[in-house]
Amino acid sequence: MIAQIELRNFTSFKSNIVNLSPKINIFIGENGTGKTHLLKAAYGLCAGAPLFKNKPETSNDELEAALTAKLLRLFMPLDDKLGKIHRQGATEQAYLSARFAGGQKIAATFFNNSKALAVQDSTNYEQYQAEAVFIPTKEVLSFMKGFNSLYEKYGLSFDQTYQDICLLLDLPEVRPETLHEKSKWAMSEIEGICGGRFVFYGGGKVTFKTENAEYSANAMAEGFRKAGMLSRLLETGAIQPGVSGPLFWDEPESNLNPQLMKLLVQILLELSRNGQQIILATHDYVLLKWFDLLVNTDAGDHIRYHSLSREKGDVSIQSVDDYRKLNNNAIANTFSDLYDEEIKRSLGSV
Repeated sequence: MIAQIELRNFTSFKSNIVNLSPKINIFIGENGTGKTHLLKAAYGLCAGAPLFKNKPETSNDELEAALTAKLLRLFMPLDDKLGKIHRQGATEQAYLSARFAGGQKIAATFFNNSKALAVQDSTNYEQYQAEAVFIPTKEVLSFMKGFNSLYEKYGLSFDQTYQDICLLLDLPEVRPETLHEKSKWAMSEIEGICGGRFVFYGGGKVTFKTENAEYSANAMAEGFRKAGMLSRLLETGAIQPGVSGPLFWDEPESNLNPQLMKLLVQILLELSRNGQQIILATHDYVLLKWFDLLVNTDAGDHIRYHSLSREKGDVSIQSVDDYRKLNNNAIANTFSDLYDEEIKRSLGSV
């Protein structure tokens, strides 16, 4: 799991250090404050895990090439140039680093004209082999078929998180006896609320099966497809509490019916209680409030809230372990504004 992220002169970040909870981390903030960029940067710095797992003797040059390619595919900068994700107006080099719970570290730099990242520190990085998962904002079950081959051949307007998730969803399921008990529970809960299960035939072909019929995945509600993605990642072992790397999830509430959010929060809390680090970004008050209400410190829960805001053009980050202590809570502030307007309307009609 990731213990700390540091970004300097990278996209909108001038100089920021974020200490992460080993359990659940929730990033909030207005549009343009860098929530997704921060998640992608952290995810990109985990790219060494599959690299060293497949080739333990990876050289420093190969590591730099792999991290550079990953960063470019995640951020898709103009003209595919690293310099385009260097902080505008900054004269010093960009720096990004991740420190992991086991003491491993990766740190890299680049300049405006750099063609590749320069690794500055890779202390025991080869030992970190827990592969991360990134669930992007859009669900992918509706367009999985043929997506991977198209992505490799053509310049699609999707960042690499979409290809990565499609590849993970298309993996075969692990043996039932190796599934974590909480994974089985979560899959059963999702199947119950969806009224059936998504079936993956390989090559991106996905259907939805009930007791009596089978349908195209596209016939199902988007929220169900999103829940189905989580269930499938558990089924394949891509998410395996205590074993897999961090789970990054950008806007899990997107296309999700508010009635499904309580179950989603319950599942994420159970996974975190069993060793799964979760890092998500959200704009949704209902999702955020369910976390606040369902957290159980007696069960060992720990949620760290990270609020991003802009001050004089620079991004600042406040991290707290108590939701009520957030100073810059764009979600709660907007909800309060709506509530105030509702009160005004009610008083006006009296």
